[in-house]
Amino acid sequence: MSNDCVFCKIVKGEINCEKIWEDDDFLAFFDVHPVTEGHTLVIPKKHFENIFDIGGDISEKYISALQKVGKILMERYQCEGFNIFLNNGEVAGQVVGHVHFHLFPRKKGDNFKLTFLK
Repeated sequence: MSNDCVFCKIVKGEINCEKIWEDDDFLAFFDVHPVTEGHTLVIPKKHFENIFDIGGDISEKYISALQKVGKILMERYQCEGFNIFLNNGEVAGQVVGHVHFHLFPRKKGDNFKLTFLK
């Protein structure tokens, strides 16, 4: 864990969050600046700066964690699907230096458009 990382502080309980789900390796919680209803972050509890730092074991478990959280969001928000989004590196829009996936619950006609950086 990194002492100055906001997500590591959340994992350690030093900063509050509204948890959706967690297991031994991952934590899912609502984004404090949501762009959609139910906008959720899924992070590994161990600090990894970006996607390239994650080893094989955690990489494989990450997909399972995303699936579990996606199902929870679909049930909670009665949505038909969700987007999974990763900003990898500062130039790609990564603000917190701790790898994290965004999940956006989606409903037909919600008019939410993912805008990509230019």
